[in-house]
Amino acid sequence: MPVRTSSGPTAAELLDFVRRAAADTALIASLPLDPEGRTWIRLDGPGGSEAWLIGWPPGTGTGWHDHAESIGAFLTAAGTLKEHSLAARLPTDGWKTLELAEDIDRSRELTAGQGKAFGRHHVHEVLNESATEHAVSVHAYYPPLPQIRRYSRTGAVLRLEQTEHPEDWQ
Repeated sequence: MPVRTSSGPTAAELLDFVRRAAADTALIASLPLDPEGRTWIRLDGPGGSEAWLIGWPPGTGTGWHDHAESIGAFLTAAGTLKEHSLAARLPTDGWKTLELAEDIDRSRELTAGQGKAFGRHHVHEVLNESATEHAVSVHAYYPPLPQIRRYSRTGAVLRLEQTEHPEDWQ
């Protein structure tokens, strides 16, 4: 039985939403693509969720981050994205630097039509490693993102660099 976050959608329902949105060819075609930086359009997500259509020029990525208390899902609509993630739940507060255990790293390539749902505090980075092709993806989060924590990584050391709030993204 899926775990509910208050009265909002489950991670599985968010994944179903991003799958349907990614299959909407008119929506995907409506996203302006920029050769220099990521582009995005805010979407109406299900049940009060926050959703985005994002364009990824070749060689761009997010850097290591998490979505704090939000659950989420994302799916590649065009091109290929690579996700690097940590297969462990990290402490949420009270640390600036952690040494990560061996075998904690996970990587997956997500081609058009492939995606994943994730729980709270999912630490990952998403990249378009192509040298020539844009990628497009759909993302949804519930509750709407209260903050994003950004990290740097050197080998096994993960360092909390900053915490961003919605007003930082305007």
